[in-house]
Amino acid sequence: MNRRMCMGLTMALATAGFSTAVMAEANYPTKPIKLLVPFAAGGTTDIIARVIAEPLSRELGQSVVVDNKGGGGGVIGAQETARQKPDGYNLGISTLSTMATNPAINPKTPYNPLTDFTPIINIAATPNVIAVNPKFPGAASYKAFEAELKANPGKYSYGSSGTGGIQHMLMELYKSLTGIQMTHVPYRGAGPALNDAVAGQIPMILDNLPSALPFIKDNRLKAIAVAAPQRLAVLPDVPTFKEVGLPQVNRMASYGILGPKGMDKAMVEKINAAVKKVLQDPAVKKRIEDTGSLVVGNSPQEFAKELKEEYETYKQVVAKQKLTLD
Repeated sequence: MNRRMCMGLTMALATAGFSTAVMAEANYPTKPIKLLVPFAAGGTTDIIARVIAEPLSRELGQSVVVDNKGGGGGVIGAQETARQKPDGYNLGISTLSTMATNPAINPKTPYNPLTDFTPIINIAATPNVIAVNPKFPGAASYKAFEAELKANPGKYSYGSSGTGGIQHMLMELYKSLTGIQMTHVPYRGAGPALNDAVAGQIPMILDNLPSALPFIKDNRLKAIAVAAPQRLAVLPDVPTFKEVGLPQVNRMASYGILGPKGMDKAMVEKINAAVKKVLQDPAVKKRIEDTGSLVVGNSPQEFAKELKEEYETYKQVVAKQKLTLD
């Protein structure tokens, strides 16, 4: 075979490969999609992923299979998503712990949250709440709560689901803005922290609303303030942080879908549109809202902007509060 024929064959094969790749993207998806949840089954992140997965499978015409891979506060699962090919068949659920707070406090996080992923859509956001044991001296109102803490700097402690998580970092943001001094008591999950707050072993906790709400409804904890756009129907007498003069603390936990960096724009838009359509289903919306979350459903660009703002906010908190993982 002469040189000209070899070059022609090479070009033909390359063109065929390119055409096949373009066709595969145009027909996407042509096989099942993995949706990786970076936490164990049963939590709010996992619940939202599974609420979305079944109707999204129908919308895309291929199975969306939820795969749980917990550990490292969500970092291990997020790292696995970042390592995948950007072909649209390995997506992940993002949280503020994986994309903002943990990377902000841990310089050894094995990925860059701003450059190693392709943001697709923010599915939902969950309010956070400061709740105290009913015997806490400042349990009557937010004003009484703040006055008690300011009158007794360093006397009280608060519990969270762990160092570097959204609950820990949001309370540190609160402390940095108010000048209040409290001691952080990290737990291995929200459950043990809630149990100790109810038992009076710690006076207060900052937690996602879904897990704290049953204790608040049973009057075993008293809600002081919520991080939400407006007062919640389930807690109509509890002010938002914006109402008490702290709009910066009005930050909710979020659950989105992202992929590895470099995903095709048309593919991203197709997934985004499919998720938005799923979120319009009243049954899906109700199931999400039953977790205490609020449906979002924004654009890839809006989601990317949100992630960047959250990461930069918590980087500032880490620097101002001199936080470390120790």
